[in-house]
Amino acid sequence: MQPRQQRGMQTQPVCSRRIFLGSALAASASVVAGALAGCQRPSTLKVVQPTTGGGRDDLSDSVIGKDKIRIGMEAAYAPYNWQVSEASEYTIPIDNVQGAYADGYDVQIAKIVCKALGGEPVAVKQSFSGLIDSLNNGQIDLIIAGMSATPEREESVGFSDPYFIGYFGLFVKEGSPYQNATKLSDFSGATVLGQKDTMLDTVIDEIPGVVHKNPVDSVPTVFSNLLQGTCDAVTYNTENEKGYMAQNPGIVPIHFAEGEGFKQEVAANVGCRKGSDKLLKLIDKTLKGISQEERDQMWDACLDRQPA
Repeated sequence: MQPRQQRGMQTQPVCSRRIFLGSALAASASVVAGALAGCQRPSTLKVVQPTTGGGRDDLSDSVIGKDKIRIGMEAAYAPYNWQVSEASEYTIPIDNVQGAYADGYDVQIAKIVCKALGGEPVAVKQSFSGLIDSLNNGQIDLIIAGMSATPEREESVGFSDPYFIGYFGLFVKEGSPYQNATKLSDFSGATVLGQKDTMLDTVIDEIPGVVHKNPVDSVPTVFSNLLQGTCDAVTYNTENEKGYMAQNPGIVPIHFAEGEGFKQEVAANVGCRKGSDKLLKLIDKTLKGISQEERDQMWDACLDRQPA
């Protein structure tokens, strides 16, 4: 893939995004995930239904200055966000999972943003596909979950400037007939899988002649399918290529020739309820104040800490 450059608001190369367990770890990961899901409970924080005043009122004051600012995330999408059982200087509590904490790049961004807003961040764990509804139902205050501001999402969510920019790639299973591919067109006729309700799924349509497999709910399930041989390739975010490979023995990244890979970039943006203009301006100002050096240091530290 491309050599690593700057991250954040500027163009960022590397290898791609979202991580997880595979191979021999996949079975135990499923058990752990099931156990954690069983412990998940409704948020203990009061749900305040915002009034829009017919779309004319600025909703910013329902978040700015709030003691506990609820951040929606999966807590299962390292290095952006993941769940741990012990608190540290890097974590925030997960309100709806007893005794659990969230860590990751999203969490570090949430800490900086919420400090500027005058409150403390608290994670609310839920599926990625449910985040927008939870935001607009008043169950969370912000989405900081590696979510990209697509035109469809912008119809119902206000988005900040990007706090991270990355790229897409493909993994295949070791020994695959596609292992030596150098361009997207080499995957014509291949069955390719991505994660539901994310650009990891929609970007597949850039591949000419692809067999677009029905998406699955999580990145661990994506890699599990690849290792089980139910698809020929899976999409991933290249900035965490080494992490995916370390945690999923037996997968191989495709290194496309220059200009022959995916054209779309992936940006991560903070999401808030539409009509929160003052809030968005404050968030954008805060993000602009994070230097590139600080962004890189936070990202690299998350890569080092992410679960094995």
